[in-house]
Amino acid sequence: MREIIVCTFLTLDGVTQAPGGPDEDAQSGFEHGGWQKPVTDDEVGAAVAGWYEPSDAMLLGRKTYEIFAAYWPTADPGNPFTDRMNGMRKYVASRTLTDLEWRNSTLLDGDAVGAVRELKASDGGNINVVGSGDLAQTLMRHDLVDEYRLTIHPVIIGTGKRLFAGGAIPTALEPVSVSTTKGGTVVGVYRPNGKPGYGSY
Repeated sequence: MREIIVCTFLTLDGVTQAPGGPDEDAQSGFEHGGWQKPVTDDEVGAAVAGWYEPSDAMLLGRKTYEIFAAYWPTADPGNPFTDRMNGMRKYVASRTLTDLEWRNSTLLDGDAVGAVRELKASDGGNINVVGSGDLAQTLMRHDLVDEYRLTIHPVIIGTGKRLFAGGAIPTALEPVSVSTTKGGTVVGVYRPNGKPGYGSY
C-alpha cells in the first residue's frame, strides 16, 4: 500500500498560497506572493530534499502542475532538485487539462478520489502531494492523507488560502518529528491519529 504525503509550506497563520513568487497565484487579489524566500534557510532546503527520498511520485492539481511544468524542464541542471523533479512520476488531477507535456506525467482518469484510492493500492513508493491546496483538502475530506510534512515559517500574512481551511475535518495528529531551523522555521512531520480528544482544566 502506497502512502499519500502532503508536503506544504505554511506561514505561521496557516497560509499556503503562492510561497514561490509574486505571480504564482494572485487569485482573490492575493498580494503576498513570494513570502517564503525571505524567511527560508538552508536547513529548510535540506529537510524538503529529504521529503522526496522515500517517494517516487508526485500528485498535483492543475495549477501546481502548470507552474511546475513551466519551470522545471528548463531549470538550472546544477540545482539538486531539477533532476529529481523532472525524473519523478507525476500524477495530475484535473478536469480541464487534456495534454501533459512534462516528462513522466499522467492524467488521472475520472473522479480524483477514486483514482487516488487506486494509486494507493498500486505497487510503488510513496506519493507526495506538493502545493495543490484544493486537491489536498479533497484528499483530507476523504481520509486519504497518510502523513503531513510541513514547514511553518515565521511570518504572518493575514489573508490567502489555507491548507486547513474552514470546514477541515477534526483530526488528531501524531508527531513523527519536529525541529526548528536556525531561521525559526518549524519543520514538522505528523500522521493522522483518529479524532481529537477533549478535556478541561
